[in-house]
Amino acid sequence: MFCTVRAQIVEQNEAAIVYYSPKTTVSLTFTYTVETYERGIYAAFAETMLGLTDAVKETKTTYSLDRVQIGTTTAADYNRPHKIVAESGFPMLLTINEKGLLVGYNMPIQEHKPTPTPPRRPTPPAQAEEVIPLPEEVLNASGTLAQAHAAAKQIFHIRETRMYLINGEVEHAPADGQAMKLVLAELDKQEQALLALFVGSKTTRKETKRVQFVPEEQEPVWFFSEENGFTDAENVDADSITVNIIAQKQELATPQADQKKKKSAPALSQLVYNLPGTCIVSVRYKGNEMATRTLQIAQFGVDVPLAKDLFNGPVLPTIVFSDKTGNIVSISK
Repeated sequence: MFCTVRAQIVEQNEAAIVYYSPKTTVSLTFTYTVETYERGIYAAFAETMLGLTDAVKETKTTYSLDRVQIGTTTAADYNRPHKIVAESGFPMLLTINEKGLLVGYNMPIQEHKPTPTPPRRPTPPAQAEEVIPLPEEVLNASGTLAQAHAAAKQIFHIRETRMYLINGEVEHAPADGQAMKLVLAELDKQEQALLALFVGSKTTRKETKRVQFVPEEQEPVWFFSEENGFTDAENVDADSITVNIIAQKQELATPQADQKKKKSAPALSQLVYNLPGTCIVSVRYKGNEMATRTLQIAQFGVDVPLAKDLFNGPVLPTIVFSDKTGNIVSISK
């Protein structure tokens, strides 16, 4: 548990408004494939009894990293507060969002409509585990070899029954085409269940993992292995996922000592916007680059004040600020 204490910047009984510059956090969303292999209980007899060569040899789970998406999230940078004190000639028509970020000046009032709650989907009923239709001789067989023989015999019997149905060589054939489809589908279902005892099963699913970091001087590292997926550095079989960061921070130029420029320079207002810096983020795995993207980073920027003249006159400007970077989106009158 971490507790951070910040000093207040507004004095008691002071008429002021405070907003914060944004702070950018880089988010990486990894997508990876999980393949689960289940060995059949009669896998040792799959080739000799059924001629199957693709049976699963051992029960295991493998992981493979597919892709990564680079994005950002934004929060208030409490180390960069901005206080605007009430003064004549500057109406404090600020729009500040729930994060404490400045999003507009002299913007029209917008009604906040509550977001409708989507209807809850009913939970599907739990499906009962399917029972493999093993014949009596399989259940009563004394050993694994005898059970495998009985299961293989049942598979051949199902195949013969299917052939007789297709060729019309049965006494009581299904009444119509739809009934024939149902019977054949049930036979196929029983055959596949019995074949799984020999060849095993393989399931594939996609999973995602999201990680976040602040793009400062430290470059994060994660570890991924084919046996365990995302793991730690102690896993000797894991390969590292590295993030390379090239930061380009904004810097204010040193003002030149020119008296004429000082006299002609406009007066500055209390309202400042953030001119963000940039950052090139590239993600590498096993020496290969998975993704790269150039991002705007708010905390790499500098504060730039607006001129007081902008707020003079009968018509005030409407200014829209980006809640992601703190930069100006538009100025209009």
